[in-house]
Amino acid sequence: MTQVPASPPPERPKAPSRMSRRGFVLGGSAVGIAAAFGVGRWFNVTASAGEGGALSVGDAHARAKAGKITLVDIRRPDEWARTGVPEAGVPLDMRRPDFTEALLAQVMGDKDAAIALICARGVRSRGMTRKLAKAGFTRIIDVPEGMLGSGAGPGWLKQGLPVVAAD
Repeated sequence: MTQVPASPPPERPKAPSRMSRRGFVLGGSAVGIAAAFGVGRWFNVTASAGEGGALSVGDAHARAKAGKITLVDIRRPDEWARTGVPEAGVPLDMRRPDFTEALLAQVMGDKDAAIALICARGVRSRGMTRKLAKAGFTRIIDVPEGMLGSGAGPGWLKQGLPVVAAD
């Protein structure tokens, strides 16, 4: 008996291209990670207080009251109206076109003065810290907890630190 070579199986027609379950899950995961990153940045969950030019809200309050730093609340006026401004802090809206000049006036033109920036959750203060350093300020300090709390800590309000009405 002679053996007949086996014939290859018949080709099946290809199904129309569509996303597999694996692709759907991976794509959905990527969207979820991107969303989590965005939320993480909004709430500043990766912030840490006390490292590299950062202060906790308690330390910022104590140093501002002692006159060792100028504490600047860079939030908007509507935010100041809702929560108040940190005691011993200076409200200065970061959106002002003359923000840098107004800040210089607060510290008598001294770009080497110790200035601590606070906002709601530490995101804006972190960005403004970098901008002011590029503008020549040498002692800009971030308060990453902010008024409302972040990954660095519970924030000014939850710590029960005093606030005053904005002028």
